[in-house]
Amino acid sequence: MNSKKIAIIDDDVAIRDSLGAMLDLEGYEVDTFERGSDIFDYVKLAEMPNVILLDMWLSGEDGRDICRKLKEDEGTKHIPVVMMSASRGLGHTAIESGANSFIAKPFEIEDIISRLHELTS
Repeated sequence: MNSKKIAIIDDDVAIRDSLGAMLDLEGYEVDTFERGSDIFDYVKLAEMPNVILLDMWLSGEDGRDICRKLKEDEGTKHIPVVMMSASRGLGHTAIESGANSFIAKPFEIEDIISRLHELTS
């Protein structure tokens, strides 16, 4: 088993639940969040995640802003961030905001697992 911690931030409950369940089956410990701003309290109070999966378009929040804040903070800048979006052409802006990787929605779970394996090995 992987025993790696993954934080999923997405305002779509179906994506959070299905992705969380699939990653749990792969042996990852998964915590999910609806709002991007919740990640800041989480990383202060809990064990740091090994990777953050972050939706680019959150209700009332821009995932790129969340990513920038994570990457500017000394305590969280080391955590790999994989941004996700249904807007396929925005991969370059995800990387510009500090994301380590970008995955377009809809995605194949194998692509997510492969990316997580790369970032946690």
